[in-house]
Amino acid sequence: MAFALITGASGGIGWSLARELASHKHDVLLLARSEENLEKNAIELQQKFGVSAHYLAIDLSQPNVALIVKDWLAQKNFTIDILINNAGFGSWGGLKDIAREELNQMMQLNMITLADLCKVLIPELEKSQRAYILNVASTASYQAVPTLATYAATKAFVLLFSRGLRWEYKGTSISVSCLSPGATSTGFIDRANMGMLKEKSEKFSMTPDEVAKIAIRGMFANEAEIIPGLMNWTTAKVVPLLPKSWPEKIAMNLYKTDK
Repeated sequence: MAFALITGASGGIGWSLARELASHKHDVLLLARSEENLEKNAIELQQKFGVSAHYLAIDLSQPNVALIVKDWLAQKNFTIDILINNAGFGSWGGLKDIAREELNQMMQLNMITLADLCKVLIPELEKSQRAYILNVASTASYQAVPTLATYAATKAFVLLFSRGLRWEYKGTSISVSCLSPGATSTGFIDRANMGMLKEKSEKFSMTPDEVAKIAIRGMFANEAEIIPGLMNWTTAKVVPLLPKSWPEKIAMNLYKTDK
């Protein structure tokens, strides 16, 4: 059986997506930086679900990492029929306050690595009779978000890239979907240095497992855009209909960095 390759699978939504696929008896390949977490997760999936689970500890924010992943698949003789580009992070604050290195790393991981993995691994996916690509964006991809300006822009790229790629592969063996979760109880807020908004966010958060169930169901149903949660779905559909300044002003007040 072919594997599902999942990036950012050491925790959060990526780990929940891996567990959800394993619960469907699908073998998995876990990619992230933390070797300790990946090893623990792989063992858990093997013991709990009886699937084959392997991992590669790798910094996905580095240039040309997609070629390293492709070589690893070839060396291990792994075939894949699912590619889930979940790895990503955000940084909160005004552009002038965020380190240049962090901004560039975010853009590399959220956009370039994601697109390059699709480019490099699609020939591998085409070997399967049926294959899936699931790219993870965010509800932030539907509007500009002051103080999360770069992050929201990277996720807008993911959404538009996924929709374009979906049309390119329409009528083929590859289905392309985009997952846009809203607030989710993961380490995102801590990683983005948004601690002061944590209590507010958790009032509206979904669990990673809830998001993963909806995501995998939508992926296998060939949905173009998967937006978990009624409030998230409604917001994403209404925002494009409004004058752009309205949701941007609301977002500015919601995410303002004033202490």
